Amino acid sequence: MNDKHVQLFSGYFGREPALMVRAPGRVNLIGEHTDYNEGWVLPAALQMGTVVVAGPRSDDTLHTVARLMDDEDRVSLNALLPCDGPQWTCYVRGIVAMLREAGCPVTGADLLIDGDLPLGSGLSSSASMEMAISVALTSMIGYQMDGKVMAKLGRRAENEVLGVQSGIMDQLAAVFGLSSHALLIDCRSLDITPVFIPRNIRIIILDSAMPRTLAGTAINQRRAECNSVVRKLQQAHPEIRALRDVTVEVLEEEGWRLDEIEVRRARHIISENARVLATVEALGRGDIAEVGRLMIASHESLRLDYEVSIAELDALVAIAMDGIPGVWGARLTGAGFGGCALAMVEAFHAETAGKQIIDRYRNFTGRAGKFYVCVPSDGTRVYNSTSQEYGGKG
Repeated sequence: MNDKHVQLFSGYFGREPALMVRAPGRVNLIGEHTDYNEGWVLPAALQMGTVVVAGPRSDDTLHTVARLMDDEDRVSLNALLPCDGPQWTCYVRGIVAMLREAGCPVTGADLLIDGDLPLGSGLSSSASMEMAISVALTSMIGYQMDGKVMAKLGRRAENEVLGVQSGIMDQLAAVFGLSSHALLIDCRSLDITPVFIPRNIRIIILDSAMPRTLAGTAINQRRAECNSVVRKLQQAHPEIRALRDVTVEVLEEEGWRLDEIEVRRARHIISENARVLATVEALGRGDIAEVGRLMIASHESLRLDYEVSIAELDALVAIAMDGIPGVWGARLTGAGFGGCALAMVEAFHAETAGKQIIDRYRNFTGRAGKFYVCVPSDGTRVYNSTSQEYGGKG
């Protein structure tokens, strides 16, 4: 375990912890808003993430200290829901409630939450925290839980406790991330296929410094629009379960049933699913130029058809593609309405490219912005005094 976090835990709770868990954030290379439409996504786990340091208690209290929020929460395990406190406490209480509902005999615990993942930037800080807490609590009592089951519980916490109708991509990426690989996730079957990212490629995360204040409401609205499309198209094609099942041909033939906004929402999901699979094929043959083209097309679809971009994200993408050496492609990543864009860049140029993009962004928008040079990293891990082990599959 990291000495720093052991000392922090001891300072807060007056004793040494039992274990530490680190769960990564994620960046989605391509496949935006397809997860809750049972489609395909291509995320990668980040080297940045959430750390949860845990120790058991002799009572039924869950005592959580969140260093990044400079806040703490105490609650009985028998009074987890409903949650009317600060949002971060709802994530903690929500995932613990879901674990207990699933039959996990969670016991009282002291938790210290820390990490280096930017909050509110579209890099899945919530899913990272959910999975770190889940693995910490289950590992501490020796309870075996499949990683996909755990990811489903995290999605339920988001959907049912926080009211955000998101998909399951973020939790799966946090649990199953693999160094040097993105993950092709089929969000219907939950099949996961590692996809190698060439070692001469870096992912630059470009933080717009615009918090995603509208993202939760917008996701719910977009999901409602997608569900409306499915219901209307089922009148002619009852076999359709989700927008994943809708083809270009069906949309052309039956589009008269939809309003103009619904047509555009469906067009994005259909084309984005195709772009995910095309990106995997391009990576397999080492065609990074084609990957870049697909990323740009994805951003344009998100901007025009799904309408989740904002001026600052558009600016980051435009600047990245305006003659910056080594940049192959760029797009917004995450739900949109703020947060981050990403660029795929040759490793040799990565640091210089990131600095040039953010410097020009600052001059253009007056916003600070940040960049992070990343490579795909491993998923959730457990650390204790004697060993390091994978905590997700159980």
